[in-house]
This record gives sequence, structure tokens and C-alpha cells, in this order.
Amino acid sequence: MTKQGGRPAASEPALPILDANAAGLDIGSAEIWVCVPADRDPTPVRRFGTYTPDLQQLADWLVACRVTSVAMEATGVYWLPAFEVLEARGLQVSLINPHQLKHVPGRKSDIQDCQWIQRLHSYGLLSGSFQPEADMRALRSYLRQRSTLLEHRAAHIQHMQKALLQMNLQLPQVVHDITGQTGLAIIRAIVAGERDPQRLAQHRQPGCAQSAATIAKALTGNYRAEHIFALKQALTLYDTYTEQVRECDAEIERQLQDLTADADDELPPPAQRSKPASRSKNGPSYDARGLLYKLTGVDLCAIPGLGPTTVQQILFEIGGSVAAWPTVKQFCSWLALAPHHEISGGKVLRRQVRKTGNRGGQAFRMAAQTLLRSPNNPLGAYSRRMRARHGPERAIIATAHKLARIFYHMLKHRMPFDPQQVTDDEQRSRQRKLTYLQREAAKYGLALTTINPTLSPT
Repeated sequence: MTKQGGRPAASEPALPILDANAAGLDIGSAEIWVCVPADRDPTPVRRFGTYTPDLQQLADWLVACRVTSVAMEATGVYWLPAFEVLEARGLQVSLINPHQLKHVPGRKSDIQDCQWIQRLHSYGLLSGSFQPEADMRALRSYLRQRSTLLEHRAAHIQHMQKALLQMNLQLPQVVHDITGQTGLAIIRAIVAGERDPQRLAQHRQPGCAQSAATIAKALTGNYRAEHIFALKQALTLYDTYTEQVRECDAEIERQLQDLTADADDELPPPAQRSKPASRSKNGPSYDARGLLYKLTGVDLCAIPGLGPTTVQQILFEIGGSVAAWPTVKQFCSWLALAPHHEISGGKVLRRQVRKTGNRGGQAFRMAAQTLLRSPNNPLGAYSRRMRARHGPERAIIATAHKLARIFYHMLKHRMPFDPQQVTDDEQRSRQRKLTYLQREAAKYGLALTTINPTLSPT
């Protein structure tokens, strides 16, 4: 029963409290407002600082108030110290997406914010964001730091290219990658003072596509001191970031070895790829595939398009297992790889994929992009078929969704990758297409004839 104007009647029952021991936190850069149930303290709303002793006092007060569950907004990175301190004290901490609260009217101050969060949390109306265990969060932080270092290093590669082009040294035209063995050897010689193009061309490695004469011609330019200085500084910064990446790799390797110290050593060896994967300069310097295999008990790198770098990024983002998602549909939805239906009046208005910064979903998308250019691969054929039907953007999402489903089932059931299953899917697709063509030809009184038997589906 409601009053005129849509307001609830006074006799309407209130929402039941599902968690009587819930607290709400509103976190800022300099202060934290906390609200506990009104019957736990004469002053249920308090203000705390953000220094570590203040966070310890906050945890002591919540424990004294018999609080067992805490909800807080994900505000920048300010929530991290409070999250770790409260979690270490045994409290159940839920990180809330601000989108669940931003449309609620009537909140004008931080005090009302923390009270509203506590109220909604006690009603069970807030769902916490997924957070891996502490050891996986540490690995995730190391890997994210490594990605940041690679991004900063890439900028200095561009600075080296700019300095070379300003001197009309066309090294990028004759060398595929200036940070490869040939390119770096030539750049280091230039910085050391070498100017003779013939001597610089002698740093050419045997696998270089261009001849020494072509490289010498490209290195004939105008060597100016200011550009050499810029090249030297860019090279120094590139080497600095490379060394920092190696330190990250060493720490990640140590953490993985600690996690896999008690793993089963009787695992069968991982399956070999039909074509050995090329070594990437941005790839890990340790045996990531072997360590991840021991950690999960299944070789996820056997999935086409997923290398050790991509697999470890996905694993660290999801916490090393898929236990948090009971079904594969929930897993793909969390990755933002499943359509988000907007329904009104029983009619689907839009089927767009949610826009999100989920790093796991981005890793699957990057893997899907590589499959678009992968020949003789059933998943690559599926990706190209989706591109012809729906366009490149939707094809990448569809392929990433298929990769995520394969990844989920392998990790959950500890099943090795079966390429025959993917091949069978492609054969069924070809058979459906052949049946369609036969039916269309029959409409016009025609019949299909096989020209090349090797192309006909089996």
C-alpha cells in the first residue's frame, strides 16, 4: 500500500536487517568516516585519520563494537591500506563499486555517506567486488608494476627512434626492431663515438634480413651532438627500465616458486606446440610456463593465442582459480565478455558488452586479436568467420569469449587442452555451411559438385 504520490505508507514494513554486525566506511585522502550500528557505541559515527596508527585505532574500535563485516567504496588507491589492516584483524571487508551508490540522493556530507553505506550493507543490498587472496594480490601487484615499467620503456624506444631520424639515420627501415641485437649494438656503438657507417654495419647479426651494404647506406647521416645526447639519454633510460623489469621477473619467479613448493611433481610434461612460440623481448625471463603448470595442474599455455605472459596475467587477476565463479557464464560476465541485456517491458533494447577496465578480459581480447592473423588454426578460422559476419570489434569479443570458456573448463576440471574438440567445432560449422549451400542450390534446380576432395568436410 502506498500513499498518493508514490510514497510508501507508514504501516509498510521496513527492510529486514540481514547483517546486524555491519559497518560502513567512507574513505578519503586525509580522513575516514566510520559508522557502526547505533546500539554498539554512544557515538556510532566517528572520524579517523589515515595514518597507520589511526587505522590500527579504527580496527580496535570496530572489534570492540563487535563488528564482523565492513563495507567501503573503491576510492582511488586510498582504500588499500584500510583494506589490508582490517583484513589482517579478521574482519570481512567488502569493496563496493561506487556505481552502486552514486545515484542515491540526499547525501550531502561524508558523515551521511558512511551512515548510508552501513545501512545498505546491513540490509544486504551491497555486493562486494572480487579480491584475490593476499598471496595472489601480491603477485598481481608485481605483474602490474612490470606492465607499467614496460609502458614507460616503450616511450624511450620512441625517443631513440626520433633522435635517429633527426640525424637521418634510417635504422628503423633496415632493422625490424631497433631494440633487437643488431639495433642495440649499432645504437651503443653510435653513443660510444663510432661514426663510420661501414664499421657500424659490421654489428649486423646473421639473422638480419638486410645486407651490410644496405645497413651502411642507411647509417650515413648528419651526426649532431644534441641528437647524440638525446639518443644517449634515451638509451640509458631504456637500459634502466630493462633492469627494473628483470628485478620484477626475479621477484615474481621467487613468489611462484614459493607457491609451487608443495605442488605435485608427478605431473605429466606439458604438451609441445606444433610450432614453437617465438621468444618475445617483453616476455618473462624465467620459465613461466613450467611454474604456472605446477601452480594450476594444467597447461593453460596450450590454448592457441595464450602465451605465458597472458596466462599469468589472467591467473593473477582471478586469484589462481575459478572458485569464485560457480558457472562459466558468471566468469565470462565478470570479464565483460558476455552481452549485457537492457530489457524494458519484456523487450531487449540493447545487447552491448559492458565497458570495464577488467584486466583479465583485456588479456583475452589481446589474445583474440592475435588469432585473427593465425593461419591453419580452428580458433583463428572461427575469429575470421565472426569478423566477416559481425565486424572486427564483435569478432574479437566473440573469440575472447570462446577462449575464456576454454580457459574456465580447463582450470576448473584440470583437463588438458583438446585441439580435436576445436577442430570438430570447425568441421560442424563447415558442414552447416555446406548444407545451406546445397539447400540454396536445390531451390534453383542446381547441384553442388566437389572439385577438390581435400576441401570437403569429413
